[in-house]
Amino acid sequence: MVIGFDAKRAFCNNTGLGNYSRMIISGVAELHPEVRCRLYTPYRDAAFKTYFDAYPNVTVVEPEVQIGSNSIWRSYSVAKVIRDDGVDLFHGLSHELPHGLPADLPALVTMHDMAVWRFPQFFPLVDRAVYRKKQKAACDRADRIIAVSKQTKSDLVEILGVPEEKICVVYQSCHPQFWNPVPLEEQQRVNAKYKLPEKYALCVGTVEERKNQLMVVKALAELPELNLVIVGKQKPYARQVKEEIVRNGLEKKVMMLEGVDFADLPGLYSGALFSVYMSVFEGFGIPVLESMCCGTPVVCSNVSSLPEVGGEAALLADPQDVDGIAEAMNRLAFDPGLRQDRKDMSLAQAAHFSKGKVIGDLFEVYSQFSRS
Repeated sequence: MVIGFDAKRAFCNNTGLGNYSRMIISGVAELHPEVRCRLYTPYRDAAFKTYFDAYPNVTVVEPEVQIGSNSIWRSYSVAKVIRDDGVDLFHGLSHELPHGLPADLPALVTMHDMAVWRFPQFFPLVDRAVYRKKQKAACDRADRIIAVSKQTKSDLVEILGVPEEKICVVYQSCHPQFWNPVPLEEQQRVNAKYKLPEKYALCVGTVEERKNQLMVVKALAELPELNLVIVGKQKPYARQVKEEIVRNGLEKKVMMLEGVDFADLPGLYSGALFSVYMSVFEGFGIPVLESMCCGTPVVCSNVSSLPEVGGEAALLADPQDVDGIAEAMNRLAFDPGLRQDRKDMSLAQAAHFSKGKVIGDLFEVYSQFSRS
């Protein structure tokens, strides 16, 4: 079987969609060496240029001539290349498919979330229009849609009117680095590198309105003995978060870290008392899974896909209820017995999202649509 992948994100994105793409491609290549993988990308960032070189069954396909971002090649011209490459199945890994794919070529597309439809105010006007157009076109063309959660499947049916039978829920996993226990020495190294407090709660995610860090800071104001470390790229919304920190006199209790090395995240999670993720909407919620893989208990929102990921291991709270968030944080911060119970439950819950489980579920879908 020859599987083609839209691999732009795998080579050009070091966060969510990139991690998902790399996990799927490497999982297929590693667990199914009989499959030949062809990765179509307009260019490769230096950080990922040789990422798949260790897999003999992976071939990278790029434009013969590099022109700017080559977005036209990715969206349009690549279809002819795919047609000539003898691909049996094509999988768009991030919300879109190229225009002009052969009508008889089975095509799948992964839809991660429908946030641009649910919360349009979080997206610039032009981005909103482009994303919506690409998502709808991909859903119309695809023979099967991979939804990364039941929430996303429900949104596809409700918002775009996609027939339920066209959608298959296949959960995602997270980077392999989160699945191994972090030695105490590594935790101490990370703690010293970032000058972390001895005891802290961790909040990982882009600092933007949808991630809702403002409510976490407001909840922290009710917990005078707890420290908070916020990790993530800071969007304009970060200004509101910083103003709230100052307003409540929390300057010595809240750290905001930007540009953290990805390799240091397991140490940050493992050193935390617990993590807190109060996003108002997610298609999946990778930080919840990353935390559970590290055995770190989680407080997360009781909305969208987050209860699916956290299961019974997570403490849930309304993302708009400051007192409820503070209560959940307080329970994990000051009850060692509860933390240990939730640590054990977190590790068990994380096992449902292993790479092997994800790739196995995905191949059940592939086997239905492969031409060979």
